Amino acid sequence: MIDKQYGGKPAWRLAMAVVGALLAGDGIALMLMGVFNFGIVLPFSLGVALMGLAWRWAAIARWRAAVPWRRWLWHAGWAGLIVWLASVAMFFQHMRHGIADLAPNASAAGAPVAIVILGSGSPNCEVSRTLAARLDEGLQQASRFPAASVVVSGGQDFGRLPCTEAGIMGDYLLAHGLAPDRLIREDRSTSTAENMQFSREILAQHGVRATDPVMVVTSDFHLLRAERIARKAGFTTLSGAAAATPLYIRYNAWLREYFAYISGWVLGEY
Repeated sequence: MIDKQYGGKPAWRLAMAVVGALLAGDGIALMLMGVFNFGIVLPFSLGVALMGLAWRWAAIARWRAAVPWRRWLWHAGWAGLIVWLASVAMFFQHMRHGIADLAPNASAAGAPVAIVILGSGSPNCEVSRTLAARLDEGLQQASRFPAASVVVSGGQDFGRLPCTEAGIMGDYLLAHGLAPDRLIREDRSTSTAENMQFSREILAQHGVRATDPVMVVTSDFHLLRAERIARKAGFTTLSGAAAATPLYIRYNAWLREYFAYISGWVLGEY
């Protein structure tokens, strides 16, 4: 009786269990691949919560029916979740439009004197598919602009093996034909803001001014925020090139970027 009264019909419970299993399974699969970030942990946690809710629905229904404030809290929680999901959907739509509008705009900025490729995490000191896509895009742009220096930017991942992203990225580019005298490794950064700050510093040591044309290469979902942060770091003549995000991690990456936009605004990164 209580189960039916509070919407605990078998179809609802089955739907929650299936959605929860899909979210949790997605998180487990990605974590087993060595990818671990908030865009993965949050859906995994929501999935586990949905499966637990489907399993213990009747007991939860009795708990919330016992006291009026619990019913209010229950409805407020669901309302908050719906509002949050709506905001995520709006952000995803913004990402889709932004990605569709992105294109290298070097013709407007001038041929870049430097190409900065941003790291994206290196599980087990190996090039991930996301990072490989960025590096391959960087190689294309390096071929397009053969006079440009190429900066690979990324330090040591937290909790990873003792290697730096810049080291891994540089080795990848050299193995794929980039001339060694074009390569510059920035191996201290652990965030996008540090990517830009330290890249500007190391480029200055190589005679590149912040006002010179610079191209930023990163994933499609990341380029909008990266360009904002680059301008905050002092780069004034920017162009961008976007690498496609592999489908298996695309929406996890977009979800992570949702929170990165918020944290970047709070921290004044742009």
